[in-house]
Amino acid sequence: MESKPDKPEEVTYDLIIIGTGPAGLTAAIYAERYLLKTLVLGEIEGGMISESHKICNFPTQNNISGFELTQKLISHVKELGGVIKQESVKEISKSEEIFLIKGNKETYKTKKVILAIGTKKRKLDIPGEEEFLGKGVSYCATCDSGFFKDKVVAVIGGSDAALTSALLLSEYAKEVVIISRKDSFFRAEPSWIELVKKNKKIKVLFNSNVIKINGKEKVEEMTLDNEKTLAVDGVFIEIGSIPNEEIPQQLKVEMENGYIKVNKKQETNIKGFYAAGDITDNPLKQVITACGEGAIAAHSAYEEIKKEESLKI
Repeated sequence: MESKPDKPEEVTYDLIIIGTGPAGLTAAIYAERYLLKTLVLGEIEGGMISESHKICNFPTQNNISGFELTQKLISHVKELGGVIKQESVKEISKSEEIFLIKGNKETYKTKKVILAIGTKKRKLDIPGEEEFLGKGVSYCATCDSGFFKDKVVAVIGGSDAALTSALLLSEYAKEVVIISRKDSFFRAEPSWIELVKKNKKIKVLFNSNVIKINGKEKVEEMTLDNEKTLAVDGVFIEIGSIPNEEIPQQLKVEMENGYIKVNKKQETNIKGFYAAGDITDNPLKQVITACGEGAIAAHSAYEEIKKEESLKI
């Protein structure tokens, strides 16, 4: 009777990075240079930054799209031998010193984890928002601006994301209306504000809230809180983002206001579990800071692994 072949030995990685945005991809670059056995898991290449029309404050890049920057980061990782898998993480647990990560395709084991899943788009939660998603309602001007050539569109929000979306849409639409609940653009960079002010296609409604999106088969108008209606063909929602809390909550990672608390080494309260990028409680949410946090997290993981290996000798 023939003996069955031995089951292949299950791989245990040194490091698994969850997230394929700037923080995760930078962490992967550093991990590969440290020669750690590394795997990167993520749903969307580049994360939210891939939707950015223009990035004008990343060193050496006067003007680069989020998609192009993402491709450069991915190329860098792969040139170093890094492996990136398109997979969403469903569950994470820890047994002794090993983390078990269950994805929608496979299950993985690793000594260390860097969580860099960023944030997700905040919704208005008003009537018509879900109903007309893809029928005039959008959360991505970079993805959908081309569908609104010579149309009238609204951008809801007052941050950099809202202003840059309005500027992109003005290249296609006949008219763009920015609707902000505040009386001024209080969270946007002055340079974007100046460009918006100079753009004749863009109008601004301050101290206004959208309470309903109306239409039959597609978006036709919006109802404002002053009971006035505004005829539009499209609504782009840019009211910020909220952290993805599900995965860190499974490990009981310490959080504050939805963000993971980290120290200067990007360590969390769970040994071997690091966090980087927009998911952390660090105050500045920018591509450059996300990259820096990813680099620090990878370095911290490397040092800890080498320390543990030296203790076993």
